[in-house]
Amino acid sequence: MTQRLENVLNRASDTADTLFQEVLGRKDKADSTRNALNVLQRFKFLFNLPLNIERNIQKGDYDVVINDYEKAKSLFGNTEVQVFRKVYAEVETRISALRSLLLDKLLETPSTLHDQKRYIRYLSDLHAPGDPAWQCIVAQHKWILQLMQTSKDNYIKSQRGLDVEGDLRPSAVTRLSQTASLKRGGSFQSPADTSWRFKGPQQVSFVENLTDVVISQLPNFWKLWISYVNGSLFSETGEKSGQVEKSKKNARQRQNDFKKMIEEVTHRLVKLVRGALLPSTLSEQELRLYGGWEAKSELSGQWLTQVIHTVRVSHEALAALEIPNDLLQVIQDLLLDLRVRCLLLTLHQTAEDVKRLAEKEDWVVDNEGVTSLPAQFEQCMVQMLQSLKEAMECKPGEINLFQMERTQDRACELCVGIMKVFINCLEQLSTKSDGDIDTSHLSVDIASPDLFGSVHEDFSPTLEQRLLIILSNCQHLERHTFLNLANHFEKHGFLGTEKITRVSVELVRELDERLFESYIEKKADPIVGSLEPGIYAGYFDWKDCLPPTGVRNYLKEALVNIITVHAEVFTVSKELVPRVLSRIVESVSEEMSRLMQCVSSFSKNGALQARLEICALRDAISSYLTTESNTSFKQALEALPQLHSGADKKLLEELLNTFKSSMQLQLTCFQPSSVLPIKR
Repeated sequence: MTQRLENVLNRASDTADTLFQEVLGRKDKADSTRNALNVLQRFKFLFNLPLNIERNIQKGDYDVVINDYEKAKSLFGNTEVQVFRKVYAEVETRISALRSLLLDKLLETPSTLHDQKRYIRYLSDLHAPGDPAWQCIVAQHKWILQLMQTSKDNYIKSQRGLDVEGDLRPSAVTRLSQTASLKRGGSFQSPADTSWRFKGPQQVSFVENLTDVVISQLPNFWKLWISYVNGSLFSETGEKSGQVEKSKKNARQRQNDFKKMIEEVTHRLVKLVRGALLPSTLSEQELRLYGGWEAKSELSGQWLTQVIHTVRVSHEALAALEIPNDLLQVIQDLLLDLRVRCLLLTLHQTAEDVKRLAEKEDWVVDNEGVTSLPAQFEQCMVQMLQSLKEAMECKPGEINLFQMERTQDRACELCVGIMKVFINCLEQLSTKSDGDIDTSHLSVDIASPDLFGSVHEDFSPTLEQRLLIILSNCQHLERHTFLNLANHFEKHGFLGTEKITRVSVELVRELDERLFESYIEKKADPIVGSLEPGIYAGYFDWKDCLPPTGVRNYLKEALVNIITVHAEVFTVSKELVPRVLSRIVESVSEEMSRLMQCVSSFSKNGALQARLEICALRDAISSYLTTESNTSFKQALEALPQLHSGADKKLLEELLNTFKSSMQLQLTCFQPSSVLPIKR
């Protein structure tokens, strides 16, 4: 019975299983699915996180990624659930890729300081291994050095006529310089301006480009280091003190390394500039690294002045960042060498300019008997001093150039050399023959007296006329030009002005004396030489002659010749008249004295004739008598027999009055003037 009942129940159970197995299977499957969906719904943040990380990385929403990662790490970082561990491993894989991506972006150049700080904070929040901030500093240092070297290489290729990637228009370096927050005096050429490289010497453009690189990059580099030192790279609010303290500790350990980086940048800047402008200050090995420029011609002082301004502005910009002075001292040393070079080179070039002033002499005298040459010389010197203003200026922390004895002596020597060059120009002008002088451009100032009697297109001064003009110029130089220049030298801070002025005056006086003697020789010798033949013309004999009837023609001719000299000198400079005529009168009186003393004896008529002519000559030129000429006339009269007869004295007086009356018009020019003789 029992067995039968068991069998029935088993069959019933089998029948029930057969009937409801499918329904029950579907129910279990539904429950399992429902449970799985509940788990997914409850932990969907974790399961969706790998995909969300990918999407947010693509959008650049790194802050969202970091926040989600921090949340997932806190919830599932230590989970034992296998499925959670598997999903979390996917998250870590993507975060590791993000760290690599951010590090690549951090080390990418060029980049802004803002982006660098942002990527460093992201990497810090993602607990990136190593020290990304220091890696960034190292990368930026290499980038700056690379930019500097590339700039030099491109300019040298350009100078040699090689193409640099098609052209040499401003690259990323220049674009960074143009957009940098740190502004400076000069600006780079726009990339659209394809002729920018032809606007000045390549070395000057290179220095401007090089300094633009440094002052556009180094400030951010320095600020990045400061943020690294004070920990603000990781928190501007003081949070995450552990990371901040770690940063400060790392910075302290790497302080010397960073100092070497700054030194390397400033030394590289200085050596590249020296290689372009001061190659003699580098060793052969350094020249191979930093030189290579073709020395077509030396830069002018004007371009060096521009370079000094560029380097000085760069130094001021870097000093404003509070970079320690000892790190910038090498730039100060460069500035000093550039200023000394500019000073000496400008003085050399001015000497060359002064040499060419002789070509500009037009021989046109003004009312004071001076041509434009002294004024042109003074203007040339003043322009030189003005061009040296930048080099001579002494900014805070800089050395006064004239505090260096060697530089002061050299500058003084060169200034004296310039004065010598100009005085040599005057001397050369005085000795040139008519054929050596270009007179195609000459003219006469209509405001001045008729120069040398007539004005015509083919006017060319004679040798004697040139001597007079240059004598007048010498007089003007001594009295005015050199004194004016002394004031300008002192105003611009030159030392040794007294020596320059003293030597200049000595030189111009020496030239003046040589030219004066040359002119007197040319003018006095013919007059003096005509006296003796004139006296004895017609076999005249002092011992056997007729009673005097007047002054003989030889003396009148001598006076007319002296009047001619007077006219020639007065036309150029009335101030030269007393000096010239006094010397000619001395020569004539000395010759008359000699001739009288050579006569063995006089007859009564001969003595009267001689006394008449000596007195007539002396009285006619009395305004120009000197101690020497008075002595000569006295000796001449003493050589004559004395007049004892009243009739002879009366005749002498009448003949003298007749002579003065007949020659009154001619002798008017010898009347006393307000101009006193110039004593030498």
